[in-house]
Amino acid sequence: MVLEIAEFTAVAGRVEELREGLLRGIEVIRQAEGCRSAQVRRCLEEAERFIFMVEWATLEDHIATFRGGPLFSEYRSHINGLFVEPVRVRHYDTVES
Repeated sequence: MVLEIAEFTAVAGRVEELREGLLRGIEVIRQAEGCRSAQVRRCLEEAERFIFMVEWATLEDHIATFRGGPLFSEYRSHINGLFVEPVRVRHYDTVES
């Protein structure tokens, strides 16, 4: 399992629009092959910042299948123009003890 964390910062004056767009976008992501779970979180200290936490079965499910498929443009249509670019995206693996 791979955890994707994507950090978004809203364009000034468009915080609520981005929040709504992210909520619509996460519903699209949940339909993607390999998506195990997906959440949107809002920063308590800086209300204009949000993160996606998406668990993918594999890194390829996110990078190749989702980003390379039709759902990616549908997802982005909900948030285009509402966030400051670039979005910071990182992928994490479980650390076993």
